[in-house]
Amino acid sequence: MAGRSVLSASLIVIIAASGFGLLGPLARFAYDEGFDPLSFVAWRAIFGLLVIVVVVLWRRSRGVAVVNPVRLPRADSLGLVAVGFSGLALNVAIFAAFGVGSIALALLAFYTYPAFVAVVAVVLGHERLDTNRVVALALALGGMVLVVVGGLDPATGVTVHPLGIALGLVAAGFQTVFVTVSRGRFASVPAEQAMGWAIFITAAACVVITLATGGNLGAPFGGWQPLGLAAVAGIFGAGIPSTLFLVGIRTIGGTRAGILMLFEPLVGVTLAALLLHETLLPIQLAGGVGILAAAVLLQRTALPGERIEPAGVPSVERS
Repeated sequence: MAGRSVLSASLIVIIAASGFGLLGPLARFAYDEGFDPLSFVAWRAIFGLLVIVVVVLWRRSRGVAVVNPVRLPRADSLGLVAVGFSGLALNVAIFAAFGVGSIALALLAFYTYPAFVAVVAVVLGHERLDTNRVVALALALGGMVLVVVGGLDPATGVTVHPLGIALGLVAAGFQTVFVTVSRGRFASVPAEQAMGWAIFITAAACVVITLATGGNLGAPFGGWQPLGLAAVAGIFGAGIPSTLFLVGIRTIGGTRAGILMLFEPLVGVTLAALLLHETLLPIQLAGGVGILAAAVLLQRTALPGERIEPAGVPSVERS
């Protein structure tokens, strides 16, 4: 029963990672259609928010109450705000990192966050980091490094830009805050409503920043193709995967969810090979095997007595 819950929640996180993995190729196509990074993030958030509003209204019609965040306990209200601004900050940081240096190196810095999440979870006493999880984390991180580094073309003369790496690490830090706070606060707020508020903060702030900096906020109105790219990025690369990610965090904890989210670069690289005709090297395939092995290990080591709560209610694993 617990193992089945871990499996279903793990699949939910993998689906979320796959959705986020769409963003690399989608961003490349969107930039060709006149988007800049901030306007792309803004429209992605806007369409993501729209799909979440539809889900909230549908669930309300089925008896799920809409929670007023102002009436939450103070700690939960602050947690919801922290998650919203963490999401905003990590998006701004990682897209800024893409603009000043190598995307691959920025991603290498960003995807250190599962290790940070694991350390913070142990320090706070939320989860235990046993041998199997350490091995899974090492396999997943190692696989991610092979997948991303395999895409570095020596012919391009890639150079290390300290600012790009620093911004990637900043994004990793905010992602760690996002995962940690999401696990322990505002449990009474359904996942789609919590992510709705978080994405609303990102959408509003990015619209203001884009207008203030002269970004191309009107890019989607250039035709059906840019509008479609923004819609797909928002629905399948923001609204749906963000909600599923939160469900996964609440069900299986930040450490497991963070490790499984390392499917994201694997999906992104695979799609780049299929859609952008980028070469998929043997070293990247080996990295993918490492990530898959980590997922299998996490599932096989789910203990029969491990406490798994329903999605939307945070559990605390105790040693």
